[in-house]
Amino acid sequence: MLNFEEDYTPAAPRMAAPAPMPTAPVADAPAAPRQAESTQQRVRAADKRIINGATDVNQLVPFKYKWAWQKYLDACANHWMPQEVNMSRDIAQWKDPTALTEDERRLVTRNLGFFVTADSLAANNIVLGTYRHITAPECRQYLLRQAFEEAIHTHAYQYIVESLGLDEGEIFNAYHEVQSIRDKDEFLIPFIDTLTNPQFKTGTPEADQALLKSLIVFACIMEGIFFYVGFVQILALGRQNKMTGAAEQYQYILRDESMHCNFGIDLINTIKLENPHLWTSEFKTEIRSLIQKGVELEYRYAEDTMPRGVLGLNSAQFKEYLRFIANRRCQQIGLDEMFPGVTNPFPWMAEMIDLKKEKNFFETRVTEYQTGGALSWD
Repeated sequence: MLNFEEDYTPAAPRMAAPAPMPTAPVADAPAAPRQAESTQQRVRAADKRIINGATDVNQLVPFKYKWAWQKYLDACANHWMPQEVNMSRDIAQWKDPTALTEDERRLVTRNLGFFVTADSLAANNIVLGTYRHITAPECRQYLLRQAFEEAIHTHAYQYIVESLGLDEGEIFNAYHEVQSIRDKDEFLIPFIDTLTNPQFKTGTPEADQALLKSLIVFACIMEGIFFYVGFVQILALGRQNKMTGAAEQYQYILRDESMHCNFGIDLINTIKLENPHLWTSEFKTEIRSLIQKGVELEYRYAEDTMPRGVLGLNSAQFKEYLRFIANRRCQQIGLDEMFPGVTNPFPWMAEMIDLKKEKNFFETRVTEYQTGGALSWD
């Protein structure tokens, strides 16, 4: 604070300003140039492409791929979280040495051992690979939702492992230590490496085919074949009133994965329509051989998880079922059936995927799960 008695010094009197000197007249200065108008054209829906698009990937609308946006909305409406499922009954059964057979326990631990890694691989493939190369914002929007769902699935498996008090080291290292699981993961990893390689770029027929091949492997083989033995086995347990909390979560995961598979197939078929030169006879032959290999690997996994008949299931049924599923995947992407005459030995699985059901078969909660005010409880 100023001490006005000691610190204040009156300002010196101001002198009058001198009159301005006369100057010669000058011409008007040129006006500043107007800022150039942007030459960037607005995004047109017709110009969008799934891959190698030249439009701004940040502009979501106008929509071209309305099917992708609808799948995003449907996925959001199907939101769920693992901890919503009560695991107390599963815990009691797992602790009761008479409630489950050794073969049934093997089913549970083997399946958790595969799935805890598989969904992490799927998430990494989306976030670090596929997303970078897709240039349609509507499709990117769904991929972001799909990546989050993969995280929820990994959370669900961890929640089951923790609830049952299983050996986390054994479950989470199964993809290193169990041959049938390791074989499936090693089949997938080269296709992940292709898309996640920072040097990989689309824009040539060879690179575009490599991308298309990886999309087919993940949509049609990983999510469309590799998950189905485990789904059948855990849901079969639930149908017999065993491990109902785990089975309920697997049912939700199955529904999510069915949507992932269908989105991937739509993505694949749209790329084919926009780039017909990629769909050569040699390429189709290669894809068929990959699907054949996928069926063989998943059948070996079925034999490993179920060396003896259990829950009314046996390995011969799974061989038929995997061939039936493979035929469907082939038809969905425009290939001929690989295994003519096979039928579905598990028709009840269609009921598990049906999102229109009002309650699940365990009668524990609404399974047409909706968010916020859209959710209707009995």
